[in-house]
Amino acid sequence: MDGNWTRIAGTGDVGEGEAVPVEVAGLSLALFRVDGAWYCTDNVCTHAYALLTDGWLEGCLIECPLHNGQFDVRTGEGQGAPIIEDLRTYPVRVEGDAVLVALP
Repeated sequence: MDGNWTRIAGTGDVGEGEAVPVEVAGLSLALFRVDGAWYCTDNVCTHAYALLTDGWLEGCLIECPLHNGQFDVRTGEGQGAPIIEDLRTYPVRVEGDAVLVALP
C-alpha cells in the first residue's frame, strides 16, 4: 500500500502486549505492540459496532468485547464465527521514537 506515512503515536505510548485506540484522519484505528512488533488495524469490529481496543489482546489475537469474535492483528483475518469479514490492516514503521502508519 502506498499511502501517506502519518505519525500516530510514540514508541513509549504503547506497552508490550497492549492495544491502544488512535483517531486520525477520520479513521478509528487500533495500534498493537506484540512481541516487539507493531501492527495497526481498524478499531471497529466488522461483525457489530464495538471498539476492539475495549476487548482482550492475547498474543496476536484481539477479541471483540461484544461477542467474543477474534481477529489476528498481524493480518486482520477473522478467526471464525461470528466473524465473516476481515479487518483492514495498515502498514506500520518506526522511525526513532515515532510510530508511523501508511494511510490511504
